[in-house]
Amino acid sequence: METDMDSAVRAVKDVSREGRKVAPLSQLTDDELEFQNKIVALFERSLGDHVQSCDQNAQLDSDVIDCLFECGLMGIEVPRALAGQGESFFKSILAIESMSRFDPSMAVFVHVHNLLVNNVIAKFGSSEQKEALLPALASQIVGAFAVTEPEAGSDLGAIGTVAEERGDGYVINGRKRWITNAREAGLFLVLARLPSRAARHAASIFLVDARAPGVSVSEPIAKMGVRASSTCEVNFDNVTVSSASMLGAPGAGLDISNYALAMGRIGIAAQMTGLAQGALERAVAYAGERKQFGDSIARFQGVSFPLARAMTEVRASRLMVYDIARKVEAGTPFFRLVTEASGAKLFASHVAETAASIAVETLGGNGYACDYGVEKFYRDAKVGKIYEGTSNILLRTIASEFMPKSVV
Repeated sequence: METDMDSAVRAVKDVSREGRKVAPLSQLTDDELEFQNKIVALFERSLGDHVQSCDQNAQLDSDVIDCLFECGLMGIEVPRALAGQGESFFKSILAIESMSRFDPSMAVFVHVHNLLVNNVIAKFGSSEQKEALLPALASQIVGAFAVTEPEAGSDLGAIGTVAEERGDGYVINGRKRWITNAREAGLFLVLARLPSRAARHAASIFLVDARAPGVSVSEPIAKMGVRASSTCEVNFDNVTVSSASMLGAPGAGLDISNYALAMGRIGIAAQMTGLAQGALERAVAYAGERKQFGDSIARFQGVSFPLARAMTEVRASRLMVYDIARKVEAGTPFFRLVTEASGAKLFASHVAETAASIAVETLGGNGYACDYGVEKFYRDAKVGKIYEGTSNILLRTIASEFMPKSVV
C-alpha cells in the first residue's frame, strides 16, 4: 500500500522525468538578445562617436536625439497602434542597461522618457490623452517628469507648486528643480497641489506643453557627471491648462508619482549595472594590454582580484534588476515591488561607484586622464546614490517593510 510519502516521492520523480527546467534568470530570449545586440551595434557603429563630445559640450547632439527616435528607443513600450515599438518593460530595462555600458547620459535620457513619461501616460492616461500624446512622444517629442522642487525632494508632500481651479481649467504656479530632459522637453508631467481639496497632500499631475505661455526653462545646471543629460529649473508662472490635461483622478498625483519613482528606481538600477559593466570592460581590456615588470598586469593579483570581486557584484546586481523587471512584466502590482526596487537601486549604485573606482585605479594615471573614458564612468556613477531616491531614503523604505511601524 502506497503511503503519502511514497506518493510525494513518485510525484517528484515524475516531474523530473518530464524534464521541466527553470530558465536561468539572466538568460535572454533570442528576441531579447537580438534587441540587446542591436543597441550594442548602434553604439559601436555611430552613437559611440558622440559620447565624448556630448560630455564635453554638456548636451546631447541633435543627431543623437534624432537617432534615438529613429531607432525606436523613445517609444519602446508604446503600442504599435500608437506609433511605438510595442515591446516589453523588460526590454526597456535591457535598453537602459545596454546603453549605459557606453554612455549613462544617453541612457538616462531614454530612461526618463520611457519609464517616467510614456509608461505613466499609458497606465494612468485617458484614451484621449494616450491617442493625442503617445504617437508624438514615440516619434518626435521629448518628455520630462517635473516633480522635484528646491524644498521638496525626498518629501514630495512638501511641494509648493499649486494648481488653482479657474473656470473649466487650472492655473499652475511654482518652480521645479533638477528636472531631467528639461532643455529638450516638449511635454512636462507636472505635480501640483490642489488647494481646493481638503486633504493636505492632495495633488495631481498635469500634462503641460513646454511651449505654453508662462513656462520657462533655465540654463542646464553644471554637474559633476551625466553632463550631457540636461538638468534644469522649470518655472510655471500663471500657466493655464484645461481640466482635460489632468492625468488620472483628481488628487491621485502622489500615488502616480510613487508608481513612477518605483519604476524609475528599477531603471536607475539598470543604468548603474550597465555603467559598472562598461567601466570594468575597459579596465579588463587595458589590464590585458598593459605590461609592467616584463608581464601583463592582468597576471598580478593586485589587479585581477579587485576586478574579479567587482565583476561578481555586477552579476549580482544584474540578477536583482532582471528579477524585478520580470516581475513587473508578469503583472506584479507595483506596491509589492517598492522595497525590491529600492534595494536594487541601493545595491546597483554601490556596485557602480565601486566598479568605476576600481577601473580608474586599474588604469593608474591613464585612468585619471580623460582620453581613456573611465574617469567619465567614475563621475557618472556618483549620481546613482542621489537621484530618484537617495541611498538613505532607500534604506528607510527597505527598513519600513520589516521594522515595527512605531519606530520607522
